Amino acid sequence: MSTNEEIIGRADLNDLEAILSVSAADQDDAIRAVKDNADAIFTWDYEKGSRPALNKLYEKAKVSMWNGETDLPWDTEVDQEQVARDNMALGSFGDIDLTHTPFANWGDDEWMNLGMEFQNWSLSQFMHGEQGALICTAKIVETVPWIDAKYYASTQVMDEARHVEVFAKYLDTKLNGHYPLNAHLGLLLDDIIEDSRWDMTYLGMQIMVEGLALAAFGFMHQMTTEPLLKKLLRYVMSDEARHVAFGVLSLKEYYAELTDAEMLERQEFAFEAAVRMRDRFMQQEVWERMGLKPKEVLPLLIDNPNRLLFQQMLFTKIVPNCKKLGLLDRNDGWLRHRFEELGVIEFEHLTDTSDEYQAFALGEQELSESAASLGA
Repeated sequence: MSTNEEIIGRADLNDLEAILSVSAADQDDAIRAVKDNADAIFTWDYEKGSRPALNKLYEKAKVSMWNGETDLPWDTEVDQEQVARDNMALGSFGDIDLTHTPFANWGDDEWMNLGMEFQNWSLSQFMHGEQGALICTAKIVETVPWIDAKYYASTQVMDEARHVEVFAKYLDTKLNGHYPLNAHLGLLLDDIIEDSRWDMTYLGMQIMVEGLALAAFGFMHQMTTEPLLKKLLRYVMSDEARHVAFGVLSLKEYYAELTDAEMLERQEFAFEAAVRMRDRFMQQEVWERMGLKPKEVLPLLIDNPNRLLFQQMLFTKIVPNCKKLGLLDRNDGWLRHRFEELGVIEFEHLTDTSDEYQAFALGEQELSESAASLGA
């Protein structure tokens, strides 16, 4: 079995020096090329519904489309300072004494600017992640061998295009622009795309990246008081829940047939993905843009209970879904022990997304509004 150092490049999960040493070399480039090593798979078995759960998901997706241009109230005036106040929980220092820190002389303007940068950074990374999902789901259409899965994945491609569109529009027209792709998120997307095995695309994107996004969107939806963002997140969450369920339903069947050695590779991949996603929330790009040194700032935040709770809550969808797939306990509980190390194993008893995705579905009024806009 591989060690932490072999999987993530360091023995200590909380080695701040190692975390901050990861940086994006191509931040100023408009194009990012990643080698895709997968074969495109045709199937001549066209029997629709041979996998009933996937067919049900496909039928649900066909009637759940919404239009990002017309279903969201883009004429809403957005108070960016209020959005920043809603988001400041992510950068809260709690009761820490800041007297002898880089923040000692900060006033209200600096704290407000920090809140706005946090919001820009957060939504930028979700936008980049949605483009990653767009590419990965197109890859699933190519590589998965089942027709029911190809049918559903094709609907997700449209969903992901819509998500990229609305996050980009919100950042460009309501906030003040984008942040580049975070280096840790970039490494994870590279790993997912470069792997030739179709199930690894599912595991990395549908289970890990989309699972974290679903939890984060839910948190942001609860926190924000800005009506346009609140509705945008509500619509995106309705899609994301189906996407995560798609991963669980597809992989549960496949993983039941894998050997322990094959499952260990998946467990190690899931652990690496979890650490990469946690590390991205160090938000080092924000601190640098604010003229601060992350090495001086982050030690003040890492042990803050509020921030730790937020980071742990991001795994509320990932852990029960990994359990559903058998990833937690194969190979003497290898992934269970790693999630214990990350401090997130407590979420294993929550409902997995394959059983709860319909709870995120848009209501009849929301769907009728979407149908009306599509027919306009």
